[in-house]
Amino acid sequence: MTPERPGPVPSPAASPVPSATYRLQLQPDFRFEAAAAAVPYLASLGVSHLHLSPVLEAVPGSRHGYDVVDHTRVRAELGGEEGLRALARTAREHGLGLVVDIVPNHMAMSPRHNRALWEVLREGPESPYARWFDIDWRAGGGQVLLPVLGAPVGEVLDDLRADGGVLRYHEHAFPLRDGTADLPLPQLLDAQWYRPVWWRLARTELNYRRFFSISELIGLRVEDPEVFEATHATVLRLLREGVVDGLRVDHPDGLADPGAYLARLHEATGGRWTVVEKILADGERLPAAWPVAGTTGYDALRHVDGLFTDPAGYGELLGRYRAFAAPQPDRGGDWAATVRRAAYRVLTHELATELDRLTRLAHRLCAASPQPAPRDRAPWALGTALRELLVRLEVYRPYTAADAGEVVTGEAAAKARLAFTVPEEAGAVDVVRDLVLGRYGDGPDHEEFRARFAQTASALRAKSVEDTAFYRYVPLLSATEVGGNPGGPALDPEVFHAYCARVQRDWPATGTVVSTHDTKRSADVRAALAVLTECPARWADVLTEVTRAGEGAPDPQLAWAAWQTVFGLGPADGGRVRDALLKHVREAGLHTGWTERVASYEEAVEAFVAAGPCGAPGERVAELRKAVEPHVRANVLGTALVHLTMPGVPDLYQGTEHEYLALVDPDNRRPVDFPTAHPATGSDGESREHADGTGSAGGAGGAGKTVVTRAALALRARRPGAFGGAATYEPVRAEGPAAEHCVAFARSGDVVTAVTRLSLRLAREGGWRGTTLPLPPGRWADTLAPGREFTGHARVEELFADTPVALLERVGDQ
Repeated sequence: MTPERPGPVPSPAASPVPSATYRLQLQPDFRFEAAAAAVPYLASLGVSHLHLSPVLEAVPGSRHGYDVVDHTRVRAELGGEEGLRALARTAREHGLGLVVDIVPNHMAMSPRHNRALWEVLREGPESPYARWFDIDWRAGGGQVLLPVLGAPVGEVLDDLRADGGVLRYHEHAFPLRDGTADLPLPQLLDAQWYRPVWWRLARTELNYRRFFSISELIGLRVEDPEVFEATHATVLRLLREGVVDGLRVDHPDGLADPGAYLARLHEATGGRWTVVEKILADGERLPAAWPVAGTTGYDALRHVDGLFTDPAGYGELLGRYRAFAAPQPDRGGDWAATVRRAAYRVLTHELATELDRLTRLAHRLCAASPQPAPRDRAPWALGTALRELLVRLEVYRPYTAADAGEVVTGEAAAKARLAFTVPEEAGAVDVVRDLVLGRYGDGPDHEEFRARFAQTASALRAKSVEDTAFYRYVPLLSATEVGGNPGGPALDPEVFHAYCARVQRDWPATGTVVSTHDTKRSADVRAALAVLTECPARWADVLTEVTRAGEGAPDPQLAWAAWQTVFGLGPADGGRVRDALLKHVREAGLHTGWTERVASYEEAVEAFVAAGPCGAPGERVAELRKAVEPHVRANVLGTALVHLTMPGVPDLYQGTEHEYLALVDPDNRRPVDFPTAHPATGSDGESREHADGTGSAGGAGGAGKTVVTRAALALRARRPGAFGGAATYEPVRAEGPAAEHCVAFARSGDVVTAVTRLSLRLAREGGWRGTTLPLPPGRWADTLAPGREFTGHARVEELFADTPVALLERVGDQ
């Protein structure tokens, strides 16, 4: 029985396009009522919308919500639909709307909680829910392979038992096919629509699509209109009823046809503000035909971080890293070679079942082709061609020719052909590429091949780059971020300006981020690490000292990464550093791994953390961090201000309006304590910013991070025309001997942002030395230091007298 719903939620007064959003990670320890209690404070910050992590029913205890089990219900552990509606009403009363994260690509592979999946396992391919899930029944011999057993079935048979129409294995429960409950166990297993197997077989035998290589998440066929309606009905109803205002779409690259899905979603929502978690490679553009506001903002993150990375210093740091760690070229010494080696490993191990499925489909299409070119291609040749093409793609997913898919696959194919020693065999690469581009037909099997190739490509890129190469290639940890380019992390300001102008022109309402629930290090940690590109020699000297004085690391690459982790985090908590480094070495897969853990190596990592990074030798790293603190502060404040005033809709992650030092998840998903006594103060009534202005950004004097954040958000709310879709973006270029160290831009002639870039190198070179910033005509008030005004050619040294950033607002003649 459906409970009676409370009255309608009043419509927000704010624009349907957010001016700024604030991401909250909901979990059983932080429910809807906790979010509602934080609303007065969050409204006082100046954001327009709360951005909620997934709110639909998930696996009990889930701390992220991406493992959805029921699309028809709002998650009970968070407070259910009544709690969500109460949060929406509270938000509306304070002028805020709600944006929610949705997960169209997959559901939890948890039959006990996932009713639709339970019915499929009970009734097989004839179940009305069978069309929901991307299962290859032919490959499984008519059974869904379930990789849940701790050992081969013969070794754990005694742990399997039939009980009241259910097959049980420890905490797992599966439905029994009608009429099979009384069969002897071996025959009972053979009679089911599923086959429980040793978990290791997931690599090679799995016959359902999953999220990346995570077997606990099963792919949805949301391209089916019926599945779309069933899995989106509740979210669409909440949109219609004014509870929710906008959407963040998780992992669109995993869908069979992202463009068609987004078009259907756009129509169903009536064009509500929607952003997609699309990771764009360096130089890649979002498909222009997608009816969305833009991405969730990782492309912006890469460009903002690049501003504060010294290109020359990074080159020297890379050389120092190679000398210190002596990595092999394809195991962390060279970026491109490291990515390629990681891709080979992932594709032939973790994604072997996906590659096999693609190979079978390609062979079937070639054998049945009416055209002669694809025929007579051996499965091994097609499989090799697929592997070589996939590992050389430098984007997450190749889209159609109109979206540069032809160029992308052409470049990859040219490189893939070189892997073949016989020219005739290399022709298989061209056949595969032409299949990907749809040159051999448009039937259902051809569409399936193209979709599965693209889905496999995105999974491979994510697993080989984000989850492997980023942990092997570690000269600068701040560069190994989602959407990042560790091979060339530094960015010329003119490139940044060109990017911003393009965003304002093409995607003015796109999302922008610098910290998220998925960033491997928060923006403040990365801002500190970027300073190392300005003092690579000092960093190398410190590492030599601590290596000589401290507990020996298991290997020098880990030592380099560990000490950078301590430097970025600041005063280091041993437990947090240990957990992050254990994840680091398992993801790298060079000495241990998630599935083949080497206890002796991991024990050595723990001993090193206890005695080294967080023991006495760590004091030397702390001394260096303290010595460069003013430059860390400049990067922290510069990153925050650029993010909040550049084109797009900034998304603040929970707690990042203050100092926020977080490592990879789950460290970055810890609940945040929000102020309750007074919007601008902590829960104990004390100000979050020190009286001297040091605040959360560190350093002495001037505005701190919270002051900068509040000022920028207030200005966005006060002057919406300066930041909206009709706004303009104009670079403002400094003049003088230190011009490259000042990055500035104007928004619609009403606001000027100016930040200090590479401040440590600036200090070494003698400071500003008369550098000026030619402001647009008029008088300009400093919002970070009331009472200060500037006109004409402002002396940069005066502009940044107290704070290494400035946010100016035009005054008079408005």
